[in-house]
Amino acid sequence: LHTPMYFFLTQLSCLDICYLSVIVPKILENLMVGTIGISKTGCAVQMFFFFFFGVAECFLLAAMSFDRYVAVCYPLHYIVIMNSKVCKSLVAGTYICGTAVGLVHTTITFSLPFCGLAINHFFCEIQPLLELLCGNTFPSEIQVIAVAVFAIIGPFLLILYSYIRIILTILKMSSDESQQKAFSTCFSHLLVVTLFYSTASSMYLQPKSSYSASVNKLLSLSYTVMTPLLNPIIYSLRNEEVKGALRKRWR
Repeated sequence: LHTPMYFFLTQLSCLDICYLSVIVPKILENLMVGTIGISKTGCAVQMFFFFFFGVAECFLLAAMSFDRYVAVCYPLHYIVIMNSKVCKSLVAGTYICGTAVGLVHTTITFSLPFCGLAINHFFCEIQPLLELLCGNTFPSEIQVIAVAVFAIIGPFLLILYSYIRIILTILKMSSDESQQKAFSTCFSHLLVVTLFYSTASSMYLQPKSSYSASVNKLLSLSYTVMTPLLNPIIYSLRNEEVKGALRKRWR
């Protein structure tokens, strides 16, 4: 399993664990202890790490699509192109982007005046926080859209370009067996991307007029809890190499 694809999967697993750890422990505390409060500092810290891990995952999925693009379109040069230095640089870039977006977003949001104290959500999400701001919230909404375009649309366009090239390459293959094998290497990643981006984009790119607290909570739950929960299942159950490694480890 010591190949670039599994190196990226390791990073994805770590991000999913950290992503869940930002939100779920506080939710469990509120449910089990009965508390419903969080300090302003705690809310800011939660928002920073939420954006840090979320944005890093967006760019990591884009890096993984580039890995699949090289594997399908340039199979004989795969090991040379996706060497250890390139893989580590791509992962480092994802964390740098996550840190930048998290710092900028959190700093700007919590420098604004708040009129309310109760967030209609189960964690410090940006949309319900905007509802608590005093005065004109239009600049903050523009900020949210700008971050969404950078963190969601940017990596998505890279993923889309990679898969257009992958599909064109697969269609040029002579045998059906080769096409099926090439597509199967991308299916798990494509499914994870669809689950993550469909829920995240539908929430962050929606206009304020169509904002609904109940729908927002459902969408947040799907991409903060359900998607990280499904990722290891999607990648493991369809992967013979992972199942073979698990059987070997079990014996």
